[in-house]
Amino acid sequence: MTTTTDPLETFTQLPLHLDPTSKSLSSPLPNLTAPLTSLTTLQRSLLSIPSQTPPAPAAINPKRSAQISKMRDQGNLSLRKTPPSQHPTEAIQLYTYGIEMALTRPAWEPSQLVREEAGLLYGNRAQAYMGAQMWAEGAADAEASVECKRQGNGKAWWRRGKCLMEMGRWKEAQLWVAEGLEAEGEKEGGKEREELVGLGREIERFLAEEKRREGR
Repeated sequence: MTTTTDPLETFTQLPLHLDPTSKSLSSPLPNLTAPLTSLTTLQRSLLSIPSQTPPAPAAINPKRSAQISKMRDQGNLSLRKTPPSQHPTEAIQLYTYGIEMALTRPAWEPSQLVREEAGLLYGNRAQAYMGAQMWAEGAADAEASVECKRQGNGKAWWRRGKCLMEMGRWKEAQLWVAEGLEAEGEKEGGKEREELVGLGREIERFLAEEKRREGR
């Protein structure tokens, strides 16, 4: 029979006793008295520390929800009132405030709610950036909106595709639009899907013309 002295392979049962009242450990072995006393002291000190974790609330904070909706509505109003020749600074700032409030919700509130609120606001801010011809910023926000909500979000798919086109990234735009159409599905999106299809055709025409010119 093979024996081993590896402590990881050896189990030694020690005579321990747990007092049901004080919950302290003790042992008749003298060499365990000091370690068990230290362990009991540590346990009691940890139990004496008040908990810093707040209890989960019964419902979502309605004030924060109302503020986020207010920032989005005010941003939409500001964007509509801003002339095309002016930078939509106010709308972008309002959307940014709303995004920050959505992303800083307490951890115990539903993550799906955060994704829905942030997804809408990222999409709105992408549109504002597009109005200012800030294509890189618009593309980033539209992608963030899609990450929050992939399906039923045709506007965000279209917006990033359009931004990529404006930056001259036609191949990337083509792949993005194809991915968006696949995510939206044949029966989803309605008008938004039609716009995405139209954008895809515009990209295909450009790439076909570019290929024809190169073949001359």
